[in-house]
Amino acid sequence: MKNKDEKQNEKHKCKYIFVTGGVLSGVGKGITAASIGTILKAKGFKVTMQKCDPYLNVDAGLLNPVEHGECYVTHDGVETDLDLGHYERFLDFETNRYSITLSGSIFKELIEKERAGGFHGKTVQLVPHFTELVQEKIMNASKNSDIHIVEIGGTVGDYEGLSFIEAIRLFGNKVGRRNCLYVNVVYVPWINTSKELKSKPAQNALKDLRGFGIIPDVVVCRTEKPAPREICEKIARFSGIPDEAVLNLPDIDSVYDVPFNVLKSGVLEILNDFVGDDSEPDMSAWEEFSKKRAQKNARTVKVGLVAKYVGNEDTYICVTEALKAAAAWNDVNLDLRWINAEKVDEKMLSEVDGLVVPGGFGNRGVEGKIAAANYALDHDVPYLGLCLGMQVACIAGARRAGLKHANSEEFDKETKENVIYLMDGQEGKESTGGSMRLGDFPAKLVKGSKTAKIYGKTNIVERHRHRYEFNNDYETEFERNGMKCVGYNPESNLVEIIEIPNLKWYIGTQFHPEYQSTVLHPHALFVDFIKTAIANQKENKK
Repeated sequence: MKNKDEKQNEKHKCKYIFVTGGVLSGVGKGITAASIGTILKAKGFKVTMQKCDPYLNVDAGLLNPVEHGECYVTHDGVETDLDLGHYERFLDFETNRYSITLSGSIFKELIEKERAGGFHGKTVQLVPHFTELVQEKIMNASKNSDIHIVEIGGTVGDYEGLSFIEAIRLFGNKVGRRNCLYVNVVYVPWINTSKELKSKPAQNALKDLRGFGIIPDVVVCRTEKPAPREICEKIARFSGIPDEAVLNLPDIDSVYDVPFNVLKSGVLEILNDFVGDDSEPDMSAWEEFSKKRAQKNARTVKVGLVAKYVGNEDTYICVTEALKAAAAWNDVNLDLRWINAEKVDEKMLSEVDGLVVPGGFGNRGVEGKIAAANYALDHDVPYLGLCLGMQVACIAGARRAGLKHANSEEFDKETKENVIYLMDGQEGKESTGGSMRLGDFPAKLVKGSKTAKIYGKTNIVERHRHRYEFNNDYETEFERNGMKCVGYNPESNLVEIIEIPNLKWYIGTQFHPEYQSTVLHPHALFVDFIKTAIANQKENKK
């Protein structure tokens, strides 16, 4: 007899895939989940994705980017884990506030409800209250989708993640086991001293998962190099899992080839059986991109990324991936040069065909970023400034226009030439999470501007994450000195885009176009920037 939730799900007609990890974190759960989603989307299904993370943070806005990587922002203004960026790049769909669930947000909601008397005096517990709310979040995130994929952060057995494991076990009971597929990604280490792969850590991780009541339908063995089939068979034998359900995904050069490796692994038959569809996935668009990405082109474009956190590339992963995709679709190789904003010198800047200054906060390295913006002005080097990158370009332009002390209030609160100042309504919120100008906002582009020509339209919507903005009191002075404001928010008149028409390519955006750049549809600004950098290279060689 079917329970109420099973009947409701049959009406909803959604199937769920839960991806967990074992042995260690960072094993590739997000990429594996996104790759499975890519294959299912290529079969014609509407696929959505969600990340459940055991952090006690309410959102990712205040997490250290050095430790956790980039803070990704959804279109509806939620600061999230970088894995949501992977989901969007792979599947070409927009995540939202329902696509991320952190322990801190669950506890916050439960406590607020308890304080308001919402539990009517009942004792509030992890089970059932925490686990039921997690299940509710999963159900809400899966609305209007055929298949919903949920990645559980951390590793199975972590104390802080046990409630999520229990929640997805109970969820399988609710919607019916035939509607849930459990995938466990485990690491199989190579021991160099004995020159062999060791399966015992994976076996123990699977034993832990079984102990929590979940027997996985698929086990993905992550290895540094291809593993002999005997390793997968051994893991299957000692874990009570069919041989064909244990797959090997070794390290490869590009994460964008993982969907093809997943297909080669034999998982398609399992997925077909789960979704009840034997059709072949149409991977032609991905095959085209993969071919372009892998080919050795005649030309290589050198792009300098002037950044503060050069020790962790994940901090700027949306920017770097947008550049990679744009280079591939322009049929050029990308040579990405990391330039430490605290150690900028003219030699580094002179060796590249284009400069990118990404977003960021704080005054460390800011003078180096201003120096990069100045160099681009002096030498007509293609320049793309993103958020803070636009602001330092404005500071550089103001100082050249005679405002010798021009600065941002973020870096000098006493400056009398505050070409960048704190937005209205942001006073007192400088260290508060989730309070910046976040998510989608419209912009009206000046007709005939370079930026409008790149977009091919004058009305756009882009994602934001900032507190400070251009001070419109200086706009007239900027205009006289060649810097043009060519994009405005139609309601607040906030300057969204600046450019210098008499240079080859000099554009700054207050928003973050990298958030909307995907594998198959790289953002137009990045595509045109790379195209101009290639042309600049040709001109310099004449």
